[in-house]
Amino acid sequence: MGQSASATATARNAQNASSVAGLARFFPEASPVRMPVQLARIVLGGEPATTHFSESVVIEFGTTREVLFSCNTPLEFGDELRLRNSDSSFDVAASVIAVQYHPGNTVVAARFRGEVPNWIVKS
Repeated sequence: MGQSASATATARNAQNASSVAGLARFFPEASPVRMPVQLARIVLGGEPATTHFSESVVIEFGTTREVLFSCNTPLEFGDELRLRNSDSSFDVAASVIAVQYHPGNTVVAARFRGEVPNWIVKS
């Protein structure tokens, strides 16, 4: 990768981070997280065992009930998602509760469909 491509990628990552930070303003309890996960859109009526993880994303911010991230998958309000980390210790279902569309990506806030104990520990 050349210096120009690296600078472009760095600028794009900074733009994505700032986009997610912009959405995080509406979630006063949101804390920076930076947790890589796999994203799958759940098709209603589909078999959970056949969930296809389509994209790697980084959860940029989180609350005890929500996660905020940027992705390339076209998502809409109310879409059902599954998020899973590499060792499957974090494997949750969530519903999209807010979406902001930006050129080339979508910034999403999703609320867990159930309780997720100890995923964020507040002091």
